[in-house]
Amino acid sequence: MAAALTQFGVAGIIAALLLALAGVAVLRKTGTDEATKDAKRVTNLVASGIVQPQVTDGLLRRDPAAIARVDRVVRQHVLRDPVVRIKMWAPDGTIVYSDEKRLIGQHYPQHAAEVKDALENTGVEAEVSNLSAPENRFERSQKKLLEVYLPMKTPGGKPLLFESYQRFSSVAASGRRTWMAFLPALLVGLVVLELVQLPLARRMANRIRAGQRDRERLLQRAIDASETERRRIAGELHDGVVQNLAGVSYSLAAAAERSDSQDGDETLERAAAQTRESIRELRGLLVEIYPPSLHRAGLAAALDDVAAPLVRRGIQVSIDVPPNLAVTEETEGLLFRVAQEALRNVAAHAEAWHVKVEVRQEGDRVSLQIEDDGRGFDMAAKRPEDHFGLNLIEDLARDADADLSVTSAPGEGTRVRLDSAVVRA
Repeated sequence: MAAALTQFGVAGIIAALLLALAGVAVLRKTGTDEATKDAKRVTNLVASGIVQPQVTDGLLRRDPAAIARVDRVVRQHVLRDPVVRIKMWAPDGTIVYSDEKRLIGQHYPQHAAEVKDALENTGVEAEVSNLSAPENRFERSQKKLLEVYLPMKTPGGKPLLFESYQRFSSVAASGRRTWMAFLPALLVGLVVLELVQLPLARRMANRIRAGQRDRERLLQRAIDASETERRRIAGELHDGVVQNLAGVSYSLAAAAERSDSQDGDETLERAAAQTRESIRELRGLLVEIYPPSLHRAGLAAALDDVAAPLVRRGIQVSIDVPPNLAVTEETEGLLFRVAQEALRNVAAHAEAWHVKVEVRQEGDRVSLQIEDDGRGFDMAAKRPEDHFGLNLIEDLARDADADLSVTSAPGEGTRVRLDSAVVRA
């Protein structure tokens, strides 16, 4: 559980960092946008409240008095940080005023279309200035400027475009102050969220672990109940039906010896033989239901009992189990069930002549391998219904955290291999 909580905590921290980075990016953009809006509002106030009242129609004629009148208020009230440059444009792309006197009267026809577009827009616009443009050659030392512009008119109704150039670093600093004010609240919120999640994660992990223990306990009870029921059924069959049939067999054999009729002797002997065969089949079934020799005599003896029907059919069965095999009853039961199902498949489908069962225990692993020389089957094709038993032993292996592999090909026999961690007795 500690490892799971650590993983959850690390994942939470990573998620919080990603959220923090995303939040900082959003706050930075929001701060910059708000600073740009402030720059637009300030420029609007400066243009309409300070500069426009000083503008006359003489400015368009480059009247020195008109220029001086505007220049005086610009230098006294407008050119303050972050504003570094003021320009006023006529619709034909001529600069009619600038605090940089060398620009006054300069005509830039390539800029005329942009001026006209800006004059048609009644609002205030802002963008990063293109300092490589010829009209901005005197501002290149500023590195990066925010250009804010809006239309205005002379007293005679002539349109002019007012431009304010502001240091972008000042705008960015203003935006940074804005988002930095919200950053502590964001970080504290994320830390609190992470701290709240850890107890919840611990509680959830405890519940999951308790539920897992309950499921394991119920599963073990079901397995124990199944084993007990199999043992009870096997005992009742052995002590009841098998014993009764054995008595019937002896009675039939005795009656056949006392009979004076040859036909009666044959009938009674045949009935006695059939009864003995039924007893053998029942005993074989008892071995499958509950092998009495598994925990009493060991895995090798139990596998001999399972292989007996194959031997009676003329199939050579080789069983190799180390005498010093040291595993728990659960592991021994798993080895037996897999071998039992594999040998049952050999009897039902393989048409084999030789079967080899081998158990090996090396270090921390125990392995079981059952290999036959039968007809095999196509592993790539869908398993037919008569291979349902393979699904069963796969489930057994998976429940025991063991590895099961089945290798087969038409005409090349089948090999079933089980590998499991050693659980010593």
